[in-house]
Amino acid sequence: MPEFKGSIPALVTPFKSGEVDWDALARLVDWHVRQGSDGLVAVGTTGESPTLPKDEHKQVIRKVVELAAGRIPVIAGTGSNSTAQSLDMLQAAESAGADAALIVTPYYNKPNQAGLLAHYKVLHDGSTLPIILYNIPGRCLIDIEPETMAEMASWPRIIGVKDATGSMERVSAQRALCGKDFIQLSAEDVAALGFNAHGGVGCISVTANVAPRLCAEFQRASLAGDFELARDCQDRLLPLHKALFLEPPAACAKYALSRLGLCTDEVRSPLTTLADETRQALDRAMEAVGILG
Repeated sequence: MPEFKGSIPALVTPFKSGEVDWDALARLVDWHVRQGSDGLVAVGTTGESPTLPKDEHKQVIRKVVELAAGRIPVIAGTGSNSTAQSLDMLQAAESAGADAALIVTPYYNKPNQAGLLAHYKVLHDGSTLPIILYNIPGRCLIDIEPETMAEMASWPRIIGVKDATGSMERVSAQRALCGKDFIQLSAEDVAALGFNAHGGVGCISVTANVAPRLCAEFQRASLAGDFELARDCQDRLLPLHKALFLEPPAACAKYALSRLGLCTDEVRSPLTTLADETRQALDRAMEAVGILG
């Protein structure tokens, strides 16, 4: 099994005239490999997964695996609030050759802890892919409690979590209950420094879509214990971290990538392209980081 750590961009899905822009997708994957990203998440929420029909979703996962060609691991976003649909996507990702799956907690229907265990047990038993849980209570309105996560961590293919709770204390609690080998990845760029200090091993990142080399440098320094260099990188990245969340991050990241000539800023409804003031703020942040101008 490949290592899942460091800087892992939550890859955007580029569009052109309403369709997936396969040429831009190839440019993006190759760029991330050359820039030093440690892996890619294909068709997560930053990849606008809710707007991709199932067949298109599966095609994008398969294409990203093909384009990565084993150079860096690919984690496939396969989550749903339907267990059956998530299982179908998970098995398709396995067939496509993905290295792992990222599976968000069921949203809207809000299962209790027993329901979460039942949901993930079906997925665990229905595939041989390693599974990374995605715990994001702010969007899904359900939290995988540390004790529930510890039970899942005892299953052989539940290998880690993308944690969007925003709690540094949670990282330590999960490390204590799930074990030191349980992979903890931050879902929040701005919190990644503290997250790693508590025992995290990387970030599934929005900002790494736009500044992959600097994000990778930050992660390498942080994981090596060079916190002086990591803080320097964090200081440089902070304006970009903030600007990329002024509006939905998929739209922000795509605008920034369009300024770098890598894809269009096209998003699918209900997302919209950015307001002028957000574009200007992103331009200023990219200039401050040194990737524009």
